[in-house]
Amino acid sequence: MAVRATISRFPATPEALESCAVQWGVAVTPFAAADERGQPPTTGSGGDLVPRCEHCWGYFSSHCDLERWGWSCALCGTLNGFDDDTARRFQRPDACPELNASFVDLEIPVDEAEGGGDAVQARPVYVAAVDLACSEEFLELIKSSLLAALEALIPGSLFGLITFSHKIGLYDLQGPIPVVKNIFIPPDLEEDGMPVALEDVMPLLSFLAPIDTCKDRIAAALETLRPTSSWERGAASGQEEDTVLLGGRGFGTAMSALIDYLSSEYGSTFALARVFAFLSGAPDYGAGLLDTRRYGEQYASKGVDADLALLPEQIPFYRDLAAVAVQAGVCIDVFAVTDEYTDLASLKFLSIESGGSLFLYANTDDSTLPQDIYRLLSRPYAFGCVLRLRTSSDFEPGNSYGHFFPDPQYENVQHIICCDSFATYAYDFDFAHNDGFSRHTDPAVIQIAFQYSVIEPVEETSGNESQSSASNKFCLKRRLRIRTSQYRPARNISEIYDSVDPEVVLHILVHKVILESLEKGVREGRQQVQAWLALLAARYNQALSSDGRTPMSSIDIDFLQCPQLQMVPQLVFALLRSPLLRLHEEGVHPDYRIYLQCLFSALEPSSLAKAIYPVLISYSSPDKQAFPRHSLSRAALIMSESPIFLLDAFTNLIVYYSSTADPSIPFPPPRDCLLRTRINKLKQDRCITPKLTFIHGGKDDSTLFENYLIEEQDVDGSGFTTGSGFVAFRESVRNVAAEIVQEEMES
Repeated sequence: MAVRATISRFPATPEALESCAVQWGVAVTPFAAADERGQPPTTGSGGDLVPRCEHCWGYFSSHCDLERWGWSCALCGTLNGFDDDTARRFQRPDACPELNASFVDLEIPVDEAEGGGDAVQARPVYVAAVDLACSEEFLELIKSSLLAALEALIPGSLFGLITFSHKIGLYDLQGPIPVVKNIFIPPDLEEDGMPVALEDVMPLLSFLAPIDTCKDRIAAALETLRPTSSWERGAASGQEEDTVLLGGRGFGTAMSALIDYLSSEYGSTFALARVFAFLSGAPDYGAGLLDTRRYGEQYASKGVDADLALLPEQIPFYRDLAAVAVQAGVCIDVFAVTDEYTDLASLKFLSIESGGSLFLYANTDDSTLPQDIYRLLSRPYAFGCVLRLRTSSDFEPGNSYGHFFPDPQYENVQHIICCDSFATYAYDFDFAHNDGFSRHTDPAVIQIAFQYSVIEPVEETSGNESQSSASNKFCLKRRLRIRTSQYRPARNISEIYDSVDPEVVLHILVHKVILESLEKGVREGRQQVQAWLALLAARYNQALSSDGRTPMSSIDIDFLQCPQLQMVPQLVFALLRSPLLRLHEEGVHPDYRIYLQCLFSALEPSSLAKAIYPVLISYSSPDKQAFPRHSLSRAALIMSESPIFLLDAFTNLIVYYSSTADPSIPFPPPRDCLLRTRINKLKQDRCITPKLTFIHGGKDDSTLFENYLIEEQDVDGSGFTTGSGFVAFRESVRNVAAEIVQEEMES
């Protein structure tokens, strides 16, 4: 569990918080294998035996004061007595991880009646739902992706294949020859569901095939997939023969039927079923049909904000369906491969609210879908998670951000359907009362409890004790992870500024601006970000001024006295230049914006910082790094005089050779060089597969690389300016900051 705070020295009073203008909060990656310093948790059993505070229900940790007959809670200070069992446990400190560590991961006993324990099977279940109202190229990509997925699945997993267009196809993958049974989707939206339940067409346990014995048959079934023809879809929908039908994608009906189909075995055969839904366009048939005509509206001529019109969902169908999926133990990942408007604003809820992810690929040619699905299945994941953040009594959580949903009964409790080691969530804080930290010498305390389930294979020994073989059986394990951290209140504003983590500040800022954009539009989101930076600059300059008077000519927008803040203006400028906040009229596709909102709101802070403001590294040769970081400008490239540059934009990795590079330097770089080693390491550490591109300046088109040199671009446009992009932005922020200072002096 990694926990990173925006500031490691907390403001001591509400006045100090207002005066510093820094975001105050934390980013939490609960299923990360280690903390932010790389230290793993202390593991053990007895998660149900950890003492709880009788007042705030916080957990005992090594930060609590221990007395002979009891302990004082590190969060609220309440003195709690030991019961006899706890007193006996604590006499054996080695058996009580919580006594010696502030970061523990402990197993909780699971009642077999609840679907847990070694005796109960909880097999991993995966279902691929493939769109057949598509092109041949789309299907070839999906086939190769699913073949890659089969290699990532562990033996004993169950796999099902379902297709959808104007009909639903269920594949029997356990027989010698793949057999598909089709059920036509009613075109009449008023009709209540499917005419026949999928369970009546094929029993679920016949549909779900064991990976270890049926892999070849699954691969054979994938080879039989063919796109449905337009005349076939037209006939099914009752259209005339000469009508050109572009529709026939009954995605909503298919997903609804599939979730109902899987729900019958929830809690017996599986604890979590993962569905991979592959889409080539918008659902345009049956239940959940989406009208894509709203993308073609002339919003500007009507005086309507296009971004505000295209970001909300059209219908609540997919949000409601996600709630049904959660109750059925089904998690859905949506993979959209299309460059047409698909209305991801409506579809996204099916994935993110069921615990899944949303992926978007503009075309099939250079799609990283096979690598992405392999990565998705190769990394561990937790499910049925509950996340609870508690604080000491002087401050409290404010807003929470991320792909989770709040508990309907308890405050500051979030439920996460499915969580991998990259998934990150955020909280901001506020003071509980006007006194702030009443005792400035006492540390502020944050405790995060994360309860989750995992499926683990069970090893069984055969009758011959000398032979041990995998049984392909699984058991459900429940664990509790607790992290307790202390933070000292700052004595002055300078200490606050010196403790800033700019990546976490950006992380919370991005969460806030996404919500602002969804509620009030992208323009409002842009204004919010710029206003915050100007306020931060004004507060910083006021803190620097000994007499409270800061002449406009001396306004420091570069934070020269505070290294921790110096990257903030560039990060904000880059955020404003990113497709997340660029305007519709600049050519940002609404589906791409929605995809970025979903991606960015799940990334941990360092990855998000790269996605917003890429890292540019120079190399004097493929085996020698020259400089670890440059600003994103053409001037930086010229001044560097290095021949090779590596740009890491999180979703893209670009190796750029300057036009003046020595012809003797091998291009592309050799596979065994330092540069390649760095690239391979970066690719391995990603939750998605970055596209790797090699560009030789002067020979290849350098547009892709040059588009990332944003500091010479205008913040309100896409073109290059005469070197005034970031410079002009700094001046505009300086002017607004000076106005704030002047107004507050006069008042």
